[in-house]
Amino acid sequence: MTSASVRWGIMGTARIAAKLATAIHAAEGAQLAAVASRDLARAEQWTNQHRAGAALGDYRALLSDDTIDAIYIPLPPSMHAEWTIRCAEHGKHVLCEKPLGVSSREAEEMAAACAANDVQLMDATMWVHHPRTAAMSASLAELGKLRRATSAFGLNLDSYLKFKPSHLAIAESNLQRAVAHELRLNRSLGGGALLDLGWYCVRATMFAFPGLPQRVFATRRLRGDVDFNLSALLWYSDDRIASFDCGYDLSQRKWFEVVGESGSLVCDDFVNPWEGKATRYWIHGEAGSVREQPCESAEQEVLMVEEFCRLVTAGERDERWPRAAVINQTICEAIDQSAQTESIVEI
Repeated sequence: MTSASVRWGIMGTARIAAKLATAIHAAEGAQLAAVASRDLARAEQWTNQHRAGAALGDYRALLSDDTIDAIYIPLPPSMHAEWTIRCAEHGKHVLCEKPLGVSSREAEEMAAACAANDVQLMDATMWVHHPRTAAMSASLAELGKLRRATSAFGLNLDSYLKFKPSHLAIAESNLQRAVAHELRLNRSLGGGALLDLGWYCVRATMFAFPGLPQRVFATRRLRGDVDFNLSALLWYSDDRIASFDCGYDLSQRKWFEVVGESGSLVCDDFVNPWEGKATRYWIHGEAGSVREQPCESAEQEVLMVEEFCRLVTAGERDERWPRAAVINQTICEAIDQSAQTESIVEI
């Protein structure tokens, strides 16, 4: 590897891969060297569209390519563990799309493989890299002792998939067609609102309350074999409580609130800033006082890539990233177990 840039390979041509390709092109110290697909013609077409350098017709070709330093994995979650571990064994640093895996065991095995092979592992939870997140973290000190954290992330999947008629839920006649083409609606691939949308809410909870809760409770509504809508409660030590809801039959919302004994912090677009709006959050004090806190605009995907490249180029391994992803996965797994059993789960 040269000191000038980290040479990236992308494993798969999922929709999200196009966004990451744009970020790699815009990031300092990054070069998009190759994309791999199980269909060479598709890889070639994608390469032409996104300036990916080489087009490869086999995921394994990325592993054996000595010119590749880091690999981004946007494959279905059910494939993350296998290919992350393979990448690590071939000395490739890994940026893995969220969720890290489909179980805490998988997440721990992925983290262990990367540590054993001295490669960086990071999950692609992009909002934590935005400068606003650091600013909000500093503002938590204004709130006094933190007591509550609540968040929500939802979207209307019917509209997202452009199915008609556009009602609150996907028409049953379209469900099987959706499952065949949309991993979100296939549990065996790691689909469902919890691992897709709830992952972000759990990370928002971790923003306020690092570490594991003592116990959780969740309730869900199914579509096919996936959680289509889910709500959760998380109890922490020292009288702290968190809650969130996520779902595919909602107007888009992506907000969180952290409440302390003397104030609260509110962000109405924590996952990514609303397009065309100023980047900001609010501090609410007692007696109705409100302060809007403006923040610098930034492309969080680019910042994530640049931070990853900085660690790789410097030869540093920041264990905070895999540790956070494993905790996130562990909490999600407990919430899923609670929703399945309709009971409180101790952690």
